[in-house]
Amino acid sequence: MQQRDFFKPGRSVAISDRGMAATSHPQATLAAVDILRAGGNAVDAAVAAVALQSVIDPHMTGIGGDCFALYTPAGGRPIALNGSGRAPMGANLDYLLEKGITTIADDSPHAVTVPGAVDAWCHLVGTYGGRDMGRVLAPAIDAAENGYCITPRVELDWVRYSSRVAKYPDAAAYFLPNGRAPKTGERMANPALAATLRRIAGEGRDAFYTGSVAEEITALLASLGGLHAESDFSSYRCFETAPISAGYRGMDLLECPPNGQGLAALLIARILDGFDLRDPKLSEADRIHLLAEASKAAYARRDQLIADPEHITFDIDALLSDQSIEAMRSRISLDKVADASVWDGPLHKDTVYVSVVDRDGNAMSLINSVFFAFGSGIYAPKSGVLLQNRGAGFVVNQGHPNAIGPGKLPFHTIIPAQLAENGRTRMAFGVMGGQYQAVGHAHLLSQILDRDLDPQQASDQPRSFCLNGRLSLEPTISEEIKADLERRGHITEWADEPIGGCQAIMIDYERGVLLGASDHRKDGMALGY
Repeated sequence: MQQRDFFKPGRSVAISDRGMAATSHPQATLAAVDILRAGGNAVDAAVAAVALQSVIDPHMTGIGGDCFALYTPAGGRPIALNGSGRAPMGANLDYLLEKGITTIADDSPHAVTVPGAVDAWCHLVGTYGGRDMGRVLAPAIDAAENGYCITPRVELDWVRYSSRVAKYPDAAAYFLPNGRAPKTGERMANPALAATLRRIAGEGRDAFYTGSVAEEITALLASLGGLHAESDFSSYRCFETAPISAGYRGMDLLECPPNGQGLAALLIARILDGFDLRDPKLSEADRIHLLAEASKAAYARRDQLIADPEHITFDIDALLSDQSIEAMRSRISLDKVADASVWDGPLHKDTVYVSVVDRDGNAMSLINSVFFAFGSGIYAPKSGVLLQNRGAGFVVNQGHPNAIGPGKLPFHTIIPAQLAENGRTRMAFGVMGGQYQAVGHAHLLSQILDRDLDPQQASDQPRSFCLNGRLSLEPTISEEIKADLERRGHITEWADEPIGGCQAIMIDYERGVLLGASDHRKDGMALGY
């Protein structure tokens, strides 16, 4: 791997020979490392970090959101955990169509699915963890009860998306104290959320899915026209599956199966695996162009096919087969663009991702989200729960596999990932950023495996994202590259905010060390001990 240029601003890859955590918030990383140093494992540390971020990054994630995880115990088989929430059993497509609802508004009660995060956390810690939930949730409870300081990127996002909580009086009263978003360095606390977390620590998942918390949430949603019942909460359970995978440069990229978009990341990687991206004759414009074209091909299939796993209508192995991939790859020209696919679903960029590897080599890749910034904006003040709007990912369209229906899981963008070689985990990683995430996985892998960059250098590279016929470029990409791409037919634009947020930990078995990365586009850090 290349040595970084120490004359240029940036950060070095984190190095440790024991445990390591990487998150998008310094306090969350520290909480995870504290757990590891005290003898907890990767599962304990990851859940501690994401629970804390549910307090201190409330526009990004929370206990009113969803969770996916890929966990590989040292020497064992990887498992994928689906902690995404279901539509209420009363969510009837015909009912919505009769009401004239053709799309699900992202701030409506119909966008709220049953939050899956708490059940997923309890399942992970109870099945694979080494500490009890009281110890795991202690940092989150302390922050909610005694307060925390706002960090710079949190302020930026809170200000930018404050209108999403201004609509609902209870949400505005808490999230916009004094009528505005809090500033960097100011303190916030949430005693109501602290009490709910303390109950979860003592009583487990039932503290959230039954009793006063579930009663408050369902009554609130019903008052707004929602179709939720307490039984939708009490009956909810996360579930384990086997990961899906595809090869890239002799390694295996592991993703969670649908209803997440991990399949799109596999398609992009498979398409790019047929191009020699190590060729020194390829320009940066060539690489951006090939990534954009592979993304368009993959996303066209993603948008048509991905849905609740019980409702998908295609064979994953057939879609990833050599014949299928070659058909997609053969339509890509280095000189011009192909027709764009158009995504007609909601866009979002608000998620947190956590990577942890412990001293025994257990590897956790975990992602948690309320979907849009501040989710639906609907806030239950007695329990301190801000509700997600993941149901906005459904379509209101007869015959579509992702059409809303009773108890269905919606299309999901959040995807944790791992990279394996000969059955051993090489890296636990994720790239936050809504629709971008599948592209971000492929881009990061290419920077590491095709350009010999370490995970931090790979994360630092300028990013691009092609969606709906427009190629968004970070302004660290040169005007010359932008003009080159336009000559090939791309409609380009400068990104109005940083694209994505990467966290990654690579395991170097040969040297016995961990290499960690945390994206400069966020406040976070990678830290080992």
